[in-house]
Amino acid sequence: MKGLLQRVRGARVEVEGEIVGSIDQGLMVLVAVEPGDTPEHADKLLHKLLNYRVFSDPQGKMNLSLKDIDGGLLLVSQFTLAADTRSGLRPSFSTAAPPALGAELFDYLLAQARLKHGTVGSGRFGADMQVHLVNDGPVTFMLQI
Repeated sequence: MKGLLQRVRGARVEVEGEIVGSIDQGLMVLVAVEPGDTPEHADKLLHKLLNYRVFSDPQGKMNLSLKDIDGGLLLVSQFTLAADTRSGLRPSFSTAAPPALGAELFDYLLAQARLKHGTVGSGRFGADMQVHLVNDGPVTFMLQI
């Protein structure tokens, strides 16, 4: 399971002109499910997302987590993040989970996030989404579980 997290001042996801998820300060995370991923992988990714120290403390060091600042979490399914781009000029998606598994684990991750954290938004699995964000820093990290 992969998560591309971006520290944001704000972010939103639109589907057909409708805002389906939004947050103020926090993390916007593109999530890719790969074959062999399990709910345990989703649990580990969520733990890392909630506790990864990417926000500045009063001294300006990245020492605070999403939980510490009580920020928002916006999860967006992104199967293209799992693409194999090592050869050729066209990505291969054989390294992405089948849609049914992807939807199941993304929904699980989202449900667990809503149980464990205050402000959680999401995109819509499988939809054509427009993602708007203000990347703060910019700060972007790839997490692979």
